[in-house]
Amino acid sequence: MPAPRARGGIGGSVRDSLVVAKRNLIRMSRIPEMVIFGLIQPIMFVVLFSYVFGGSVNIGGTTDPGAYREFLMAGIFAQTVTFATAGAGAGIADDMHKGLIDRFRSLPMARGAVLTGRTLADLVQTTLTVVVLAIVALLVGWRIHNGLPKMLGAFALLLLLGYAFSWIGALIGLSVRTPEAATSGGLIWLFPVTFVSNAFVNTSGMTAWLRHIAEWNPFSATVQACRKLFGNPGVVDSGAWPMQHPVWASLLWSILIIAVFRTLAVRKYRSATA
Repeated sequence: MPAPRARGGIGGSVRDSLVVAKRNLIRMSRIPEMVIFGLIQPIMFVVLFSYVFGGSVNIGGTTDPGAYREFLMAGIFAQTVTFATAGAGAGIADDMHKGLIDRFRSLPMARGAVLTGRTLADLVQTTLTVVVLAIVALLVGWRIHNGLPKMLGAFALLLLLGYAFSWIGALIGLSVRTPEAATSGGLIWLFPVTFVSNAFVNTSGMTAWLRHIAEWNPFSATVQACRKLFGNPGVVDSGAWPMQHPVWASLLWSILIIAVFRTLAVRKYRSATA
């Protein structure tokens, strides 16, 4: 039998998306180890990078460990929100593998609501992780120097980037057969994106062609914007447009990624479950 017709209109789509998001949040709350393990990894990165590399990297003409910790945190925040992509892809692949997506198709709901609800639930989990990570960062010496409004703007850019990348994870999750493959596929491309950037080192020390790639990396634009808004050291003085206007570059990159990969993911969802 054909699937029941979905309720039309934006309002119906929003309601369906929120219902699916609530379902995923309830599921996360019943599996607390998912949240706990998601918190442990970024905390380990903060502690290890701060105390292993602090004092050996020159930031703004000084090798003071405190300067490197402030330089580091924008990169760690950005890495944390983007690495959540692998979990989003694995979750969607798991739902596909168990046949849950086919059950959703039998309901009169908007087709894009399943993916939108999943990405919104992942955004809530990422927000929780960022809050805990910020507390740990304050404990190891990270500080904000430009006031509360700019701090909130920086965190908004970080969460927007994480939400944008979660749509890439959704597309990967729909394109593979198992959750394990989705996890691997979600991490393979994230490592070059996060490390060929200004997250952990200043791009001025890179070769010309690699520095050009790093400065036009969407990830680098968000890191640069956060350092500027936080008032942390290490803001790169570069002729590249994203480095000169990092806030606008971060916004444009994130919106573009959402527009492209949400369209591709919804299209893939419809064909994968047809």
